[in-house]
Amino acid sequence: MPERHVQRFGRVDRTLHGFLMLSFLGLAATGLPVLFSGAPWGGRLAALFGGFGAAHVLHRLFATTMIVVFATHLGRLVYRVVSLKDYGVFWGPASMVPQPADLSGIYRQFRWFFGRGPQPVFDRYTYWEKFDYWAVFWGMGIIGGSGLILWFPVPFSTFLPGWIYNIALLVHGEEALLAVGFIFTIHFFNGHLRPGKFPMDMVIFTGRVTEEELKEERPAEYAREAAAGRLAFTSPPSRRAWIAGRIIGATAVAVGLSLVSLIIYAVASSS
Repeated sequence: MPERHVQRFGRVDRTLHGFLMLSFLGLAATGLPVLFSGAPWGGRLAALFGGFGAAHVLHRLFATTMIVVFATHLGRLVYRVVSLKDYGVFWGPASMVPQPADLSGIYRQFRWFFGRGPQPVFDRYTYWEKFDYWAVFWGMGIIGGSGLILWFPVPFSTFLPGWIYNIALLVHGEEALLAVGFIFTIHFFNGHLRPGKFPMDMVIFTGRVTEEELKEERPAEYAREAAAGRLAFTSPPSRRAWIAGRIIGATAVAVGLSLVSLIIYAVASSS
């Protein structure tokens, strides 16, 4: 008898994540050659896109995609609160807002790491997933805001002083470098490379996990949803979806780790 699967993420969530992943990889690949134009690989990477001019155009295209994804996400949150009266966005097991239970989860897990206690019981979102979420959310505002100032300098100059552009240029590059380093190391490890998930967590690509996997990894969520009769049982992901997810995920991890390696090489060689 095939394993029962539970739907955790819908098509819209997976689609938004897909475009977010694509736009972030594109922004990193087209932005890093500019930031490290003095490195030997900077010009070569830009040449893959047709030169620095073409890389700039693609960078703005990927930026537009990311802005649309972010605006869509915010719109969905507003819809849940205003139209559906779903205040669980702000608090509770379905919220990405850090809560006291997350601090307890961190403490208990570190005790478990050192054999000092049992593994903590997690609900729908773990503390590291919330950390990932807010790192991206924060970066959207900082990187996106500074990028728009640099992209449209004339309109912004009507109410911003000139020195702001120097700050925007510095902030955009440094915050983007921080974001690239975080996503391609911490997020990739949390999502795909950590023990128990290596080489890849497929849930964001298929939207589904087995019932046993959910029961083991998110026992609090499983117990709550089962008690309320809200477990969304579904068929296993198709082989095509599984293969596509593997290819897309492996490509993203390979590109990300390659870019991190180039950054480390550039920094090490310049010091």
